[in-house]
Amino acid sequence: MINKTFHARRLPDHGAQSGWTALLPPRTPRPALDGNINSDVVIIGAGFAGLAAAVRLADLDPKLSVVLLDADVVGNGASGRNSGFLIDLPHDISSGNFGVDAAAKSRDEIVVARTAIQHYARLAQENSWGKDIFDPSGKYSVAITNAGTEHLAAYSSQLKSMGEPNQLLNVAEIEELTGTRSFRSGLFTPGAVMVQPAAMVRAIADLFQEPVRLFERTPAVSIKTSSTGCAVKTPKGAVSAARVILATNGHAESFGFGSGELLHVFTYASLTEPFAPSALGGSRKWGATPAAPMGTTIRRINGADGDRLLIRSRYTYNPNIEASAGSVKRAGALHDRKFIDRFPDHRHLKKMQYRWAGAMALTRNSVPLFGELEEGIFAACACNGIGGTKATSAGIAAAELLVGHRSPLGDIFSAFDKPQTLPPRPLTDVGARLNLAYREWRAGRE
Repeated sequence: MINKTFHARRLPDHGAQSGWTALLPPRTPRPALDGNINSDVVIIGAGFAGLAAAVRLADLDPKLSVVLLDADVVGNGASGRNSGFLIDLPHDISSGNFGVDAAAKSRDEIVVARTAIQHYARLAQENSWGKDIFDPSGKYSVAITNAGTEHLAAYSSQLKSMGEPNQLLNVAEIEELTGTRSFRSGLFTPGAVMVQPAAMVRAIADLFQEPVRLFERTPAVSIKTSSTGCAVKTPKGAVSAARVILATNGHAESFGFGSGELLHVFTYASLTEPFAPSALGGSRKWGATPAAPMGTTIRRINGADGDRLLIRSRYTYNPNIEASAGSVKRAGALHDRKFIDRFPDHRHLKKMQYRWAGAMALTRNSVPLFGELEEGIFAACACNGIGGTKATSAGIAAAELLVGHRSPLGDIFSAFDKPQTLPPRPLTDVGARLNLAYREWRAGRE
């Protein structure tokens, strides 16, 4: 192993607390690392990917000593800012030519997604999670325009051609679900799962015991490779290990990995104040993604204090991997308009209590930053959206690759191309912002 040192040029800054975390009771985090320790494997990042990698390593070799490091408290990062959809089907298989290659790609995407869902379903069963954490309820897609309705019909047809069950809903049926007349149609798919993302990652983090150790508020400030293995330095200590799994999504670039290959994009969410269940008709618990890509996602959730509505919309390119308070405020103004467009008879319910941003890492060719990047350093990064399933499966596949375990999931990840190099920064910056703006414009009211 060649002597190399990879310094973290920056550490995560997540900004405003997510509504998901704010709704949870206080939790005592695991202590920060203070001193020098040894381990077989060290995982940097305790989000979807890092937690899944740790669980999979424990399954494959219960004697393997594993250390997880997280720069923040578990649940405060991007995984706890997710909208909470574990989606089992490709977002959009109805556009373009649905030929042999496209069909194979869709099948691979389904394997990736359902592997992640099965992973969480097992944990939910073993640990008696309630539906407030993991709810295999299926999900809806909703259309607010005629074009959206046509898209859902085409998508339904493609799903049927793949043998995937689904149900189209007319205007009356979707009103019965949502309590509003604004939607023209809907589509139900039964395989998706709705989760409370911050609660779920917290629940997993609290499961670990020897020989798996978790240290929170412990950023990795450098990774050094040598003939004896890897040393991960932290502010008050270090972990010496044979191998490292980098599960930091876009912050892989902070260590110099994926430089010139990763696009850092933020999406935004707002969560209303609680309201009386009788204030809005329809079902008290549902989640709906938009008919058009880059449209508006909606969830209705309920708790002891009443019901709430979540609105997620707006995408921004942020190469510094931070979303400013101004960006959150501007996205919030859009959320308010989207809310009124969808619930015009319930404007009084749109008082937002929480607004936040969450980071994604994309690549030009929509593949993950995955595999052994340097001798002893493995990556499960750049989920390209849909992090609840893609990042989770990347973590599982990275763990399998590290110990030499072969699986259909691992074969899919190993077959991915490498991320393509982006154009020089000025061109990438302009192109990324124009592309996002165009996609949001195309989504229109959806």
